[in-house]
Amino acid sequence: MELPLFPLNLVFFPGQALPLHIFEPRYRELIRYCMKTDKLFGIILQREDEVLEPGDEQRKLIGTAAHIRSVEELRDGRMNIMTLGTKRFQVHKLNTDKSYLTAEVSHYPVLNGQTKRAEELAQRIRPKIVEYVDALSIATKTKLPLNRLPNNPTSLAFLVAMALRIENDDKQDLLSLPGIPDILNKENYLLWREVALLQHMVETQEKVEAMTGGPTGYIFPN
Repeated sequence: MELPLFPLNLVFFPGQALPLHIFEPRYRELIRYCMKTDKLFGIILQREDEVLEPGDEQRKLIGTAAHIRSVEELRDGRMNIMTLGTKRFQVHKLNTDKSYLTAEVSHYPVLNGQTKRAEELAQRIRPKIVEYVDALSIATKTKLPLNRLPNNPTSLAFLVAMALRIENDDKQDLLSLPGIPDILNKENYLLWREVALLQHMVETQEKVEAMTGGPTGYIFPN
């Protein structure tokens, strides 16, 4: 099927709520088309200084379809919209025959979400999620809330993917993995890596502060 595309410098996951401010004329046209036809549009990663164009589909381009939940139209034509991530898709052909980018895509299904392996990995990473939130709270000197974690391995995998404060390339790798066990297994490593990094940064700052008698001015990632 053909899907209108909204390239952004972020990775969008199924189940994710994302507010967007629409100001460019081409994307106003895209949103109005989706509102009129009750169709989804696709959000796909476009890195800084990158412009997606025909030929790029030779790479494995995976995105997530967005459903428009609400629209606030402003007097000057701009819009504030709230979207919700639905299904993943894979791009097969990019088209530039409209003012906005479109693509011929196919559904990229989420595999093995109810398997025993998925359940085992979901249980394994639960304590690591708590450890990560605690380490991040200490590093940022902010008490970060940790709500009840979902029991469903698919929901848990995508929640962790949204919550991890990692580079877009790492998030895109997670989105592109075929099955939930693959995603959870990768997240198991990423949680371990990020906790180790956060703990090292905190220890380093504390040592420097002890030596200098004051804060280092080091800024932790948001």
